[in-house]
Amino acid sequence: MRDVTGRLMLLDTASLYFRAYFGVPESVKAPDGTPVNAVRGLLEFIDRLVKDHHPDALVACMDADWRPQWRVDLIPSYKAHRVAEEHAFGPDAEEIPDTLSPQVPIIESVLDALGIARVGVAGYEADDVIGTFTARARGPVDIVTGDRDLYQLVDDARGVRVLYPLKGVGSLALTDESALREKYGVDGRGYADLATLRGDPSDGLPGVPGVGEKTAAKLLDAFGDLAGIIAAIDDPKAKLTPAQRTRLDGARPYLAVAPKVVKVADDVPLPDVDPTLPHAPRDPAALDALGARWGLGNSLHRLLITLDAQKRRER
Repeated sequence: MRDVTGRLMLLDTASLYFRAYFGVPESVKAPDGTPVNAVRGLLEFIDRLVKDHHPDALVACMDADWRPQWRVDLIPSYKAHRVAEEHAFGPDAEEIPDTLSPQVPIIESVLDALGIARVGVAGYEADDVIGTFTARARGPVDIVTGDRDLYQLVDDARGVRVLYPLKGVGSLALTDESALREKYGVDGRGYADLATLRGDPSDGLPGVPGVGEKTAAKLLDAFGDLAGIIAAIDDPKAKLTPAQRTRLDGARPYLAVAPKVVKVADDVPLPDVDPTLPHAPRDPAALDALGARWGLGNSLHRLLITLDAQKRRER
């Protein structure tokens, strides 16, 4: 990745186009009748993000593998309930609404024609791509996602924050360490431990039976981190209730592997891309053709105006 010293914005693209799909009516269609609500919704979302937050660089991070085998090997239930079709070679197919899946290639083509960097790496989720870009960034980072797992990257000292969509593609909650402590009782580094203990049914992570979010936060407050909690199991002086000690002891096999599954990777082999925010389309002819074919109209036009205005703002 080329050095970025200004504000870097990282999009959890699948998370955002899913939200756009459910937030924009399916009656929004191309001239041939194909639904393009996710396409137009995502373009409007990017327009709003650039207009409100003025990033210097922008990367659309993709799920090249939404359910990496190395995570499944550790916890077989990981995202298992979301598998639509198993593949012997390559990633399993994820369950996606029938009218959303055809829109994904359109989104990719439009981003490429705009010149917005789009990065997915084989064997990794978008979260891991985001984690690696964040680790390498030399300036502040805004992560735009509807996935709470990425709260673990929040770091006030480095200027890393999460912009979390509250409803559709409209309002965003700015999540920094203060917001995390207020809501969860942990900072960014502690969030991964909390998520490990609590589990997450939407990702097929069982967590420790009987340990919910509040109990996990109290345990982390008392013992510092997951390693401290595990050490407390064998310490008769540690202030664990008998039930907590029993549950944590029984969950040792899970706790031995879950942190690697929950933790976002920060060592993904990223391609050499230029993440600089484009101020004009990379391929105007291709973009015009895509806009006309899919009826992207005002959604695309407004984004182009915003990108041009951002250029004038930087002068």
